[in-house]
Amino acid sequence: MTADWKLKLVKDVEHLSKEFPVVAVLNMESLPLAQLQSMRSKLRASVKIIGGRKNIFSIGLKNAAKHHPNIDLLIEKMEGIMPALLFAKDNPFTLYKKLEKSKTDAPAKAGQKAPKDIIVPAGPTGFAPGPVIGELSSVGIKAGIDAGKVSIKADSLVAKEGDVITPLLAGILTRLNIKPMQIGLNIVAIYENGSIYEKSVLSVDEKQFIQNITQASTWAFNLAMDAGIMTSETTELMIQKAFREAKAVALSQNIMADAVIPELLAKAEREVMAVKSEANLE
Repeated sequence: MTADWKLKLVKDVEHLSKEFPVVAVLNMESLPLAQLQSMRSKLRASVKIIGGRKNIFSIGLKNAAKHHPNIDLLIEKMEGIMPALLFAKDNPFTLYKKLEKSKTDAPAKAGQKAPKDIIVPAGPTGFAPGPVIGELSSVGIKAGIDAGKVSIKADSLVAKEGDVITPLLAGILTRLNIKPMQIGLNIVAIYENGSIYEKSVLSVDEKQFIQNITQASTWAFNLAMDAGIMTSETTELMIQKAFREAKAVALSQNIMADAVIPELLAKAEREVMAVKSEANLE
């Protein structure tokens, strides 16, 4: 006989997926209970979070797929031993940004994976000379003695994204007060209107994106100008450029035209005065 809580969880997934247009898969494996409760409290007004088991979520999402095409594709995105589903009304990118901003920095623990490249910056430390220099060296940190204290000589990459953090490295990072981890709700993928958005798509660098669009616009404009392609942005400038070039040709070849007559007369007068001066004529 199926437990009542399992049946309720399946029904909750179906009901909430009808109420909320956006459904996200979370991995809460490294999220302490206190932080989870705090974030649930802060987000209660805008989202609904339910935790459970992958096999039970799978049944609920397959049932929900009758009304929401492709929502069952979220099943294969679930990872870790503590998956959860988040239901929201924000669009996927707004939701991802909101949850990323709510994260807090935390020390690294042995066995965790580096969320990004971890670099220890060059500079002085509070360590006294001793075995610590060898410990730093063993994790790839170049160090020496400066003014009676251990000093890190150069920026040092101690872990690449995805590397498992060793106990020694975790201890050194904590002693250096470097907090490379982030505590928060980790979104794996988000569903909306039949589409699945993975983390790699959602984590957009907005400033870089705007710079790319601006640069692409500049390149397109320059190409259109060079190739003589008339658009709403280039037509007026191209006409102005053509006018300037035609005027320059008329002036250099002494071609009489309305636009250059005053300048041709002025040019002729300058040439007459030059001849007169050269010939010493009164």
